[in-house]
Amino acid sequence: MRSFFLLAALAMSAATAVAAPQPLPTVASVDLTRYAGAWYEIALLPNRFQRQCVSDTQARYVLDGERVQVINRCRQADGEIETAKGRAKSVEGSGNAKLLVSFFWPFYGDYWVLDLDEDYQRVLIGTPSRDYAWVLSRTPQLDEAQLQRLLDKAASLGFDKAAFKRTPQTRPLKD
Repeated sequence: MRSFFLLAALAMSAATAVAAPQPLPTVASVDLTRYAGAWYEIALLPNRFQRQCVSDTQARYVLDGERVQVINRCRQADGEIETAKGRAKSVEGSGNAKLLVSFFWPFYGDYWVLDLDEDYQRVLIGTPSRDYAWVLSRTPQLDEAQLQRLLDKAASLGFDKAAFKRTPQTRPLKD
């Protein structure tokens, strides 16, 4: 009888255990010189650190030696512009496809390039946990077919496609 309870307990544990996510593949490499510049957020998996952003979210990447300056900006509900400045560094051996970004040193977050077109015009960014993801474009609007292709790619990598929220781009932010 005791072994039955033990087997039942083991079976219930196994059934409730959460499987570790599969490894998250990135692009082979990223030319940071070509990647630098302005990007518009087209869609994202909502997160707590961007909850104040209602539209016009943009990211600017500026090369600074071996690091990258990161300047994120967005419009808040009251019309004010929120700015967050950080730094990114490449993960050794990743071909610059895996970056660590910090807006509050010494804490870093993953920033992995999961899909990038050859002209560096559209990109899918995500984290290995699949909790965070962004679709960015060099232009404020992205063709629906291109957006759907990137969202389908995200879904194929284990992200929740239905949870992505589109980011309105209504007025370009002035530098």
